[in-house]
Amino acid sequence: MRIAISTGGGDAPGLNAVIRAIVLSAHTRGWHAYGIRRGYNGLLGDDGIITLTPDKVRGITHLGGTILGTTNRGNPFRWAVKDASGAEREVDRSDELIAGFGASGFDALISIGGDGSLKIAYDLWRKGLPVIGVPKTIDNDVTGTLETFGFDTAVSTASEAIDKLHSTAESHERVMVVELMGREAGWIALHSGIAASADVILLPEIPFDIEQVCAKIRARDAAGRHFSIVVVAEGAKPRGEEPILLERRAAGTVDRLGGIGSMVARAVAQRTGKETRSLVLGHIQRGGSPTTFDRLLALRFGSAAVRAVADGAYGVMVGFAPPDIVRVPLVDVIGRTKNVPLDSDTVRTARDLGISLGD
Repeated sequence: MRIAISTGGGDAPGLNAVIRAIVLSAHTRGWHAYGIRRGYNGLLGDDGIITLTPDKVRGITHLGGTILGTTNRGNPFRWAVKDASGAEREVDRSDELIAGFGASGFDALISIGGDGSLKIAYDLWRKGLPVIGVPKTIDNDVTGTLETFGFDTAVSTASEAIDKLHSTAESHERVMVVELMGREAGWIALHSGIAASADVILLPEIPFDIEQVCAKIRARDAAGRHFSIVVVAEGAKPRGEEPILLERRAAGTVDRLGGIGSMVARAVAQRTGKETRSLVLGHIQRGGSPTTFDRLLALRFGSAAVRAVADGAYGVMVGFAPPDIVRVPLVDVIGRTKNVPLDSDTVRTARDLGISLGD
């Protein structure tokens, strides 16, 4: 059995742990594992394919990133090309990819990625490719799994950063606005905001009223607490408005959001008169060594994916349903963002603690 591994979309702590688990689990069965470089580029002649042996994955569990490389611009069904005039258009290279898969002698593909990558995996499976999906995103917004690896690390990174802001905010009696990742789902902002004692948390799921945000800050001032910490997910939006678009990207990719943190900071400064600063934590949330939880979850996902190959259970994604790793049909996963439930215990906890959610 020859298993190909692809890592697509944004990187996340734990990717290398999944790769290692797949390679070692395959080796235990006498199978061979191969890595497709930079998403699917290695099968489309733009990069390469590497042989993965136990020696090549030794000591990578604790490393961030992915030894295979990744890209968020490599959808084979909507491949961006430029014509002679420099104009960009989309072409479907999926048949070419499937042909390359067969020519390489592969028997199965394990696709590690978020919602976009899993949609590609599903479309390839519908065209006959034997595919297993592994959910990966720091945003934790993939349906069918309680958590995705990388999320716990991102929350830990964000919480540590917010912790550090408390002392400088209090010293200068400032409002500090922290923009975190989270396009459509505010899991990182909610969890890190609660853990790091934020005063306001703004989520994509709850359109906010800036006056409610300012009311919380004024109330803290009146109580003698002359600083505030505001955590904002990048996809948060004022009531009746759309998220702020920072960059419109090329064909076959998602547009880039950003700027809501600075917008909130300006509005708070204007309405309250408080000295306000904003910062964007950005890709720091994607980097670094995965937490113990993410390492173990990633290793379990990788091993479970190989077991699915052994059972011939294609067209599924492995998912975390404590205490087990389960198989979820890809058709039940794609196009279904896992948002923060507004009646969840975590949201209720935030409200009970007096944290403003901007509504």
